[in-house]
Amino acid sequence: MSLIRKIHSCSTPVRWMIYAALGILLLALVQSLTGAAELTTAKTSGAMLRWTVPVMLAGLGGMFAERVGVVNIGLDGIMLLGMWFGAWGTINYGPWVGLLIGLLGGALGGLAHAIATVSFGVDHIISGVAVLIAAPGITRFLSLEIFSGHEGGSITQSPRLEGAGRFSLPFLAGGDIGAWQSPDVLGWLASKDWWYVSDLSGFAHGLVFNLSLFTILAFLLVPFSAWVLWRTRFGLRLRICGEHPTAGESQGINVYLYKYIGVILSGVLAGFAGAFIATPELNGIYLEGSVNQRGFIGLAALIIGNWRPAGIMAGAMLFGYPFALGLRDLDGSNTHALLLVAVLVLAVVSVNNFRRAKLVDGALGGLIAVLALVWFGVSDTVPNWFINILPQLIVLLVLTFFSQRLRMPAADGQPYRRGKS
Repeated sequence: MSLIRKIHSCSTPVRWMIYAALGILLLALVQSLTGAAELTTAKTSGAMLRWTVPVMLAGLGGMFAERVGVVNIGLDGIMLLGMWFGAWGTINYGPWVGLLIGLLGGALGGLAHAIATVSFGVDHIISGVAVLIAAPGITRFLSLEIFSGHEGGSITQSPRLEGAGRFSLPFLAGGDIGAWQSPDVLGWLASKDWWYVSDLSGFAHGLVFNLSLFTILAFLLVPFSAWVLWRTRFGLRLRICGEHPTAGESQGINVYLYKYIGVILSGVLAGFAGAFIATPELNGIYLEGSVNQRGFIGLAALIIGNWRPAGIMAGAMLFGYPFALGLRDLDGSNTHALLLVAVLVLAVVSVNNFRRAKLVDGALGGLIAVLALVWFGVSDTVPNWFINILPQLIVLLVLTFFSQRLRMPAADGQPYRRGKS
């Protein structure tokens, strides 16, 4: 049995940990070859989490909508509603109540999309575009009426917002147990400068040190969503509505009700994403235009993640990592090193395709790897736009080389009318 088959035979959590360890091994190797200093540091991985959360939540929201057969491209607009209502709630009632109000704001956006698509049969894309157009107008009007009257607020932004509490994992990251501060094992290992061991420890340290409680809550939603969808009767009914709604109808399932629930849940999660952007983890204020198309990037993570929660989380991290690295890359050397990472990954993909007798895919992967290697060799840095287009490039590469493994819900995007097959 090959190494890959042995990895695939492991349980899902173990398999993901092995993939993560191999990914950090690749980064450590590239870091040694290029002299880049920030690829595996705790600060980079911690920043990656902050950039990952809104994309991941948007992707989870898109997943719940598409699992009931409704495409929700209005996630950006719903996130904007969640950001505004979350900011307003935080200003008046504190961060936790503000988060709940942000969820309600997102739920209203999801409800509007559900009414249009489920009850009135409006095309899903048209309805999503309508949400995208309406949300900025609604939030600007509300900002003019409310935020403009607060010190530091205006028609485009809110006053500064208060953050929630923070947490470090005891023993691994030196978190407190009562009044006693526990040892920081990962931090100690990272400081030893042992190849790979310190890289792995440093990267892991950023994932468990000084985390916002909102960040922890967001990542807990990943296993919870997987449990709901694949371990509960409720999740089974949701999935039936996106796979074969007429079969669900014949079994007595109220398909309209479950479609409403799925799309509203999509709005709730997108509202959480928007409210998170407004927290001190990212903006610290409501700021018009700061969603920055994260809803669409979340849909890209949804595709890469094959409409599954763990895959969406991995896809969101894949997008969050280069953005976080770019923020800390003062001389461009670390972002430039990502080209070599791409070369090595594409080389492995190309060899694997040749082994499977997929000659066209193998040749294409090899050609792209050679072009990336040439770019790496003739340059010392990469332009700013490279980071901005990475989500689109990653999606194109995944669709090119792994599309046969992707499976969207069978009835996704298809109109449904009760009593009609």
